[in-house]
Amino acid sequence: MLLYILLIQGFINYQAIMLCNERMNEMKNSSYSGFYKLSPEERLAEAAEFCGLSEEDKAVISSGNSLDMDKADHMIENVIGRFTLPMAVGLNFTINGKDYLIPMVSEEPSVVAAASNAAKMARENGGFYTSNTGAIMIAQIQLIDIPNPNFAKIKIYENKSKIIEICNEKDPTLVKFGGGMEDLEVRVIDTLQGKMVIVHLKVNTLDAMGANAVNTMAEAVAPFLEEITGGKAYLRILSNLAVHRLARARTVIKKETLGGEEIVDKIVTAYAFAAADPFRAATHNKGIMNGIIPVVLATGNDTRAIESGAHAYASISGKYTSLTTWEKNADGDLVGTIELPMAVGLVGGATKIHPTAQVAVKMLGVKSATELGEIIAAVGLAQNMAAIKALATEGIQRGHMSLHARNLATVAGAKGEVMEEIVKKMVSEKNVRLEYAQELLKEYENRK
Repeated sequence: MLLYILLIQGFINYQAIMLCNERMNEMKNSSYSGFYKLSPEERLAEAAEFCGLSEEDKAVISSGNSLDMDKADHMIENVIGRFTLPMAVGLNFTINGKDYLIPMVSEEPSVVAAASNAAKMARENGGFYTSNTGAIMIAQIQLIDIPNPNFAKIKIYENKSKIIEICNEKDPTLVKFGGGMEDLEVRVIDTLQGKMVIVHLKVNTLDAMGANAVNTMAEAVAPFLEEITGGKAYLRILSNLAVHRLARARTVIKKETLGGEEIVDKIVTAYAFAAADPFRAATHNKGIMNGIIPVVLATGNDTRAIESGAHAYASISGKYTSLTTWEKNADGDLVGTIELPMAVGLVGGATKIHPTAQVAVKMLGVKSATELGEIIAAVGLAQNMAAIKALATEGIQRGHMSLHARNLATVAGAKGEVMEEIVKKMVSEKNVRLEYAQELLKEYENRK
């Protein structure tokens, strides 16, 4: 009888927890209608409510002075000021069953709207599902002047335990929390200056991007490698081709959502072009980075590291190709995937110095660097889908033209309803030029 009562009580508690989770999920809904119609202040209020931001957090986001001169002066050299870019939120994202508002920092029109639109289409069928390969970074040590490189390679492997010991002694804190050097790889490569032995230290950097940690380990173990090989250690530096730190995302978008199976076929055909031709792939992948880099920048991570790693990974087969795949499944729906290196961190660097980057991380509510990487990969997949759908159907210029017209109208000095009228007229007449925006503004002012 006691067991029965406990089971009943457990079931009641389980139901209560599930009901609470359902209510939380209902509250955490990243799908908004008419968000663009709100003022910046109203949008911030909506985002703050969704993300649980404080008044102090809101002030950091809305203020152009959240990065004060003292912090800026300690981030880089020869500081003379600060440079501000727009910060927005990507809407409608459901990733692994959880809704997110995505902080994005970019100067390029149409990026945020396109990502949000693609996420809206994806969420109708569950959104995005992601995975990762862990947080292993590579440090490379270049060994030269070795007469017997293949013999040296085997000798390095024989001393693997000692190498790991030397490296992990340099970062006991990382080891304490479960990270540190875990393995190594040795390669003999042919170069213009003969054969070289390249040692890869494989280091679990946990929630750090890890550049400083792996570089320090490489410096520390280099003398030992010289000793056992008789060679000279030259470069000792991390690799941004982080093939053991991949983020993956996938999605299935119903053909009805896209407008029919014909649209699916057009998108798959557009992808086939990028997969086959590096000239097209370069622009195709740039479109992916249009979504990825704004999130990397917003969270204070290294945009150059992510960019170089992505493009190198696109070439890893020996031919530069697409970072995404787009196919049609048996139901005629569009299925897409992305896989790329994602060396981002939550500790250290600008993420811990820049106040707005800290709030951006808080907005996402991520608990690990790998989770952050997965979210960024999903945004890249969404951005790519939006771009190739536009290219394969109406053409890319239609969406760009309206946003470009808005920028020009702003430069001309138009505001409010007058701006909307000028934008509408320029787009309808396909005459999107600054001179024409200025001419139209004068006409509206003369009417007064």
